[in-house]
This record gives sequence, C-alpha cells and structure tokens, in this order.
Amino acid sequence: MTMRTRNLGTTGPQVSALGLGCMGMSGMYGETDRAESIATIHAALEAGVTLLDTGDFYGMGHNELLISEALRTAPAALRENALVSVKFGAQRDPDGAWLGYDARPAAVKTWATYSLQRLGVDHIDVYRPARLDPQVPIEETVGAIAELVEKGYVRHIGLSEVGPETIRRAAATAPIADLQIEYSLISRGPEREILPVLRELGISVTAYGVLSRGLISGHLTAGRSLAADDFRAHSPRFQGENLQHNLTLVEALRKIAEQKGVTVAQIAIAWVLSRGDDLVPLIGARTRERLDEALGALDVTLDAADLAAVEDAVPADAAAGERYPTHQMAMLDSER
Repeated sequence: MTMRTRNLGTTGPQVSALGLGCMGMSGMYGETDRAESIATIHAALEAGVTLLDTGDFYGMGHNELLISEALRTAPAALRENALVSVKFGAQRDPDGAWLGYDARPAAVKTWATYSLQRLGVDHIDVYRPARLDPQVPIEETVGAIAELVEKGYVRHIGLSEVGPETIRRAAATAPIADLQIEYSLISRGPEREILPVLRELGISVTAYGVLSRGLISGHLTAGRSLAADDFRAHSPRFQGENLQHNLTLVEALRKIAEQKGVTVAQIAIAWVLSRGDDLVPLIGARTRERLDEALGALDVTLDAADLAAVEDAVPADAAAGERYPTHQMAMLDSER
C-alpha cells in the first residue's frame, strides 16, 4: 500500500490521507497497553501515516509523553516525517471530572510550553483550542497562537468543534489550516452549514469519531460491558434502546460491506474518505490489528451505486441519541 496524501487547507501542511488519533491510548475507552500503543504508533509511521493527533488533557499529559517515547524510539526517517497536532485548554480535576476550558492568551502560551516539553519537540505542527472558551473572544485565542507561529513554536493553527461564525472570525485573525470535528456516517451535522463555510475559506477537516467510538466499527455487541471510566458508558448513543437502534444500522451496513468483501469499519472509513480531498479521517486504533484494518480502507473504492447503498442503509440523522451527554453538548459551539 502506498499512502496517499492530502493538504490541510490552503495554508497547512501535506499529511497522510489518514491520521492516527491517539486519545484512546491514554484511557477514555478502558484499559490500555503502553507497549502495544507505542508499537501501534510505530506501525502507523511505517505505513506512511504522518499525522498524529493528541490533546494535552488526554491522560493529563500521559498521551503526549507516550507519543514522545514513540517518536524517540522510532527510526529517524519516520520520526522526521511525523506531524503532531495538539488540542489544548480543557480543564480536569484529579478525579477526571471536566471543569471547563481556558483559552486566555497567557494560558495558550503556558499550555504550549508544557506540550513542547512533554513531547520533546521544538515546535508543534498544528495547535488548536479543544473547544471555544465562552469567556474569551476567539480572536484573542487565535491571536496568541499566531504569536507562537511567529516565534517558531507552532507551525499551523487549527480549530476544534466550532461553528460558522467562529470559523469566520478566526480565519479573519490568522490563517487556519483545519477544523477538527466529529464526522461520520452517523454524525453528519457539519454538512449543513460548517463544511460549506470551510470550503469557501479553504480550510480542511480532520474528522474524528469516524467509527463513532467503535459504535459503527462492526466489533461492538449489545451485551458488551463497559467500565465506569469508559466514555461510552455515559454516551447517549451507547445506552439501552439507542444502542439497539444504532446496532441495527451497523447490521445494515455490514451487508453492504460483505458484498464488497470488506469490513464494516473499512466501508465506514472509506465513506468519509469519499466525501472530499479536504477531509482527513483520524483513526483511533489502539492496536496494530485495528490499525491494519483501518488502513485497508484506503484500498476500498466506493462508486455511485455503493455510496447510494451505504446512505440508504444509514441515512443522515438516523442515529439515536446525541453524540455527547447533555452537559458536554452545551460546550460545543459547533452545535449552536
């Protein structure tokens, strides 16, 4: 397999057509294996994946330290090709509770300094606020990142989970490479207003949740037990009748995948890839086995008939339940 590439907007870097989302390697979805996580990052780099996505609050520094170790122990040629995207600003207490967001200019620079130290790098390739801080104008947050760009500590500016007005204001302040937002067969909200604005402004999408946290991976069963600290144990789409309904969508998708000789996960990822060259899916593989499966999506071609069948099986807005619990949905500027 030869890794294809895509550009992050008109001002951003060239990256692999698939990126590796590393959040799950630091909790959120149950227990993790450090050695396997590092091996998975190495395997991704060897396969030509260049974009590694993290957040300074993933494991409260754990994820950045993990990526640092993986890069430090990777062959030099692979390490040099790696680009790291970092989200910042989410506040948590020692029990893991979410406390809000801090994207004041002084905080932006402080979070960046911590991330540079933990990652062991001299610059961050793409730096973005995890959410819009309602107390801080986006111009101030982006302006602070732009100052870091001027000094060489950051290469490109990104956004995350913000809506059209915020996108326009941010882009008027400094060049924006990409917006990170949840986008999948069952999370198609960005198509209504956000994607058109991004395309007008030449801003790409790094799409997370392309398998909806495993919900449409084809590997989840209704009887699977989830640990209390697993995000999905509290996610509306994984609860009771919502889960039962959503898994019927997966079974409809499975029939199409089997007809093409691919897996459910591969056809779901291939669908996101098909939506435009300005979208880069982030795959949240935590093991080499899941990584190999996800990379296989690059070899899946969906023609017009395939796409029609997929969207007939999983229509837009067919999912039951919101993508986050109510209090977290309220923090999403992209949903307003």
